[in-house]
Parts: sequence; structure tokens; C-alpha cells
Amino acid sequence: MSKPEILVIAGPTAVGKTEYAIKAALEFDGEIVSCDSMQLYRYMDIGSAKPTEDERSLAVHHMIDFADPGEDFSVAEYRKLATATIDEIIARGKLPIVSGGTGLYLNSILYDMDFGVSPKNRKLRSELEHIAQTSGGSVLQEMLREKDAWAAETIHPNNIRKIIRALERLEDGETRIRPFSRISKENSRYDAALIGLTRDREQLYERINNRVEKLFEAGLVDEVKGLMSRGLTSDDISMKGIGYKEIIDYINGKGTLTETVELIKKNTRHYAKRQLTWFRRYDRMKWINLSEYLNDRDVMEEIAAWMKARA
Repeated sequence: MSKPEILVIAGPTAVGKTEYAIKAALEFDGEIVSCDSMQLYRYMDIGSAKPTEDERSLAVHHMIDFADPGEDFSVAEYRKLATATIDEIIARGKLPIVSGGTGLYLNSILYDMDFGVSPKNRKLRSELEHIAQTSGGSVLQEMLREKDAWAAETIHPNNIRKIIRALERLEDGETRIRPFSRISKENSRYDAALIGLTRDREQLYERINNRVEKLFEAGLVDEVKGLMSRGLTSDDISMKGIGYKEIIDYINGKGTLTETVELIKKNTRHYAKRQLTWFRRYDRMKWINLSEYLNDRDVMEEIAAWMKARA
């Protein structure tokens, strides 16, 4: 029995994933499953560049606006909800279209990943949490680097909980942390057609810069102030996203508004480079450079032809 097909549309931020996911949903009778770690949070509409109400009226979108930003939403939780949603879409005879730029979330759908709970070591955890509170996450990351350099490189220094879990596992006897990005056993559940969207660097960076300016025009600073009024701080995972963490610093008196805008542009460009590096690990990804196409119709014909060739 053949596996059900899903279409994945991935790529860096601001490349045009939302636009082409909607076009694919209309073209192939599909529904969109967001693969974005920020768009799942309620009240975080502007900074996460969620699809607009008009865009959502064109195609059914799932995995958006369902989690409270005060929650620490995990990859394991995302996989559980996303795969259940994908199965429901398939059961309705529609094509699931997974669209987004969070590589770890996409991995959780495409690969069999180990979400085992870390060993409980209250004394060690208390000591590590104290170090984090008094000396910062960079000290913890250096501790991890001494034990497992690869894990230290793959875990963001702001992700204190993940660093602590890795140190606990190493202390409990593991010789090295098995990084999610290196897992190669594919999930046998779906037949995934992978599309990677990209653009020439100059064009992509221009789109990123323009998007950041539009986010500020749309009221991003007020959105962050509203989230802070709800009790959210830079300690919340949801507020560590690009655009939110920099504005929190600005509100707290660090830098001017102009400097903050430019910093967000720079951090977003760097993030786009990391996204491209991540997605280029997928050997079966069909890459489409949107800068090389004259119109949207040609792009959609390329996607349709490639999907047909895979059948």
C-alpha cells in the first residue's frame, strides 16, 4: 500500500512561502499546515508575519494561533498535533501542505526523532539553573562545549532548558548528545514531496529589509508592549524570537529605534542563512530559485511537473 503524499514548501524567511503555499492549496486541493515556531502563538501576529485574514480566507490554515505565548511549546508537542492534523486532512481527501521555516519542526514530521525525557537529577539541575541565573547561558554553553562540542554548536545559547537537559544526559552517562539535525531515519508514515524556495541573495535580503520596515509600520513595538503587559518577559521562549527580543531591549532602554530596526534586519538576514544551511541538508529537496522565474504561473507549473514526475 502506497504511503499518503504530503507537499512540503520550505525556505528562508521572507522568500514567499505563504504566497506559494496558498497557490499550491488552490492548485492541488490542499490545506496548509504551518511549520513555524512563532506563528503557533496567539497575540503574536505582526512579528511572526502570520498569514493575514485575507490570505487565510483563500486556503485553510492549521497550526496557527492555538498556543498561549506563556507556554513552553515543545517540538514533541508540535509533532503530535501536526501529524494528527495531517492525518485528518488526508482522511478528508485533501493534500496536506506543510509550509514554514522552522527546520526542527519539519524534522519532527519527516524523521523518527527521540523525544525521551532527560534523567531527573534535582541537585545537578538546581546547580545548573543557579549558574544560568548568576552567570548567564554562555557559561553553561561553554560547560557543554567541553563535554560535547557538536551539541554546543547546535543548541542556541538562549535555550537554557535544552542546554541543561543536555548536561544532565551527559552527566548521566551518555557519551555525546544525538543532535536532531543528524537523525537520518526517515518517518515511514508519509511520502513527502519537498520543495525548497530560494532567491538570489540580494533580492532575498532586500525583501527581508522591506518586511522588517513593514512590521514596524504595522505596529510591532505596540504588539510587544501588549505582550509585556500580559506578563511576558525575555525569559519566555516565545519572546526570544527575532523581532521580539530586540524590541524588549529597546523598550528597556537599550539602543534607539533606528538601531533596533537595523539590528532586527541584520539578525533576520543571519537567520535566513542558517535556514538555508539547514534545508540544504535534505537530499530530496527540489530547489526553486524564484528570482529565475518571470511569473508565478511558471513556478506553479514547475512544482506540478515535479510532483507528477515523482508519482
